[in-house]
Amino acid sequence: MTTPYPEHSPADPGASATAATTATAATTATAHRTDDELRHAFGRVREEVARAVVGQQPAVTGLLIGLLCKGHVLLEGVPGVAKTLLVRTLSAALDLGTHRVQFTPDLMPGDVTGSLVYDSKTGEFEFRRGPVFTHLLLADEINRTPPKTQAALLEAMAEGQVSVDGVSRPLPDPFMVAATQNPVEYEGTYPLPEAQLDRFLLKVTLETPERADEVEILRRHAEGFSASDLAAAGVSAVADAATIQAARAAVGNVQSGPEVLGYITDLARATRVSPSFQLGVSPRGSTALLQTAKAWAWLNGRDYTTPDDVQAMALPCLRHRVALRPEAELDGVSTDQVLSGLLATVPVPR
Repeated sequence: MTTPYPEHSPADPGASATAATTATAATTATAHRTDDELRHAFGRVREEVARAVVGQQPAVTGLLIGLLCKGHVLLEGVPGVAKTLLVRTLSAALDLGTHRVQFTPDLMPGDVTGSLVYDSKTGEFEFRRGPVFTHLLLADEINRTPPKTQAALLEAMAEGQVSVDGVSRPLPDPFMVAATQNPVEYEGTYPLPEAQLDRFLLKVTLETPERADEVEILRRHAEGFSASDLAAAGVSAVADAATIQAARAAVGNVQSGPEVLGYITDLARATRVSPSFQLGVSPRGSTALLQTAKAWAWLNGRDYTTPDDVQAMALPCLRHRVALRPEAELDGVSTDQVLSGLLATVPVPR
């Protein structure tokens, strides 16, 4: 993975100036790319991810939408469905810095955000950055660490900064947390509280691959594929942070008419009065649904949203923002089933 700016010694100011000028020119060129060119770049990212990850296209889309909307994504799936590999491959295809943190019961907040360390040479405390200072943070099995450490991510996710000893330190931009958790093995875990779940823009479920996809996975491994060597799999960087920034600006120009805004509002209000839910979607959830619908519309080549865009993003955007009533759980009803029922009953504007 290449760095944004080549490193030069302080004795070579001309080289440094040249590198800065080149980087500025590249950023300017990216900013003037058309929407179709930017969408093509994101399509190439999908192709690069597919070199290492078979299937799981909804999860790839969810991560890309998270980046476009400055949001964070919670990936849920049984062990072995390529959650970690997916995030690593995406960061390689986007030429973004990435760190992985394995969340465990003994992980401390400072292990994530960084902490003050005493320097015996200077006799002063200096801040040593934690792994959160990166573009793409992979929080592996986030529900296996205590709430105190989980909460250490709240400021980073909400504000894009970390505060230690009264000093706020900004995180790189773009910055996204891609957290994973397993839907099984709940013993010894710490379920994320509603306040932190609400900080995730999307909750994406990774399913066990279809038979054809699983055969393809085995074929690749039989031919020597190694998840630890993405370069050998042919994965290369085809986009960068400047591409994401330009695409974000394009998504911001997507228009949403009053009928779409009303539809989102009706869906959110329906979750609050549903007899199956004890907790409905908050206005933050409505805003998130609007943002993701705009990103979905842009990825599909439009500069306006439709109710179909809202329906496409409703489940991943809302499923973690509601809570089933105990009696509904006893009846074997799932959150997705209730939300799908609401999508079928709330009137769709035409």
